Amino acid sequence: MDKRLTFDATGTVCPIPILKTAQKILEIEVGEIIEILADDEGALEDFPAWCEQSGNEYLGVEEGADILKFYIRRRV
Repeated sequence: MDKRLTFDATGTVCPIPILKTAQKILEIEVGEIIEILADDEGALEDFPAWCEQSGNEYLGVEEGADILKFYIRRRV
């Protein structure tokens, strides 16, 4: 996956990763991908819901032992 920007939200809990992602995604162009690193299990539900509300495309998550990597394509 060709990501444009990586944002590290580890050590924070929702809604902080969502709020920061909403700001960071504005740093990339429409069609580009942001990767968000998180360790809050609540993000597994929060990011897909946020994408649906915001109009961005949720591409999925890679689950590692201690980290979650979320991929979102900017659509708006």
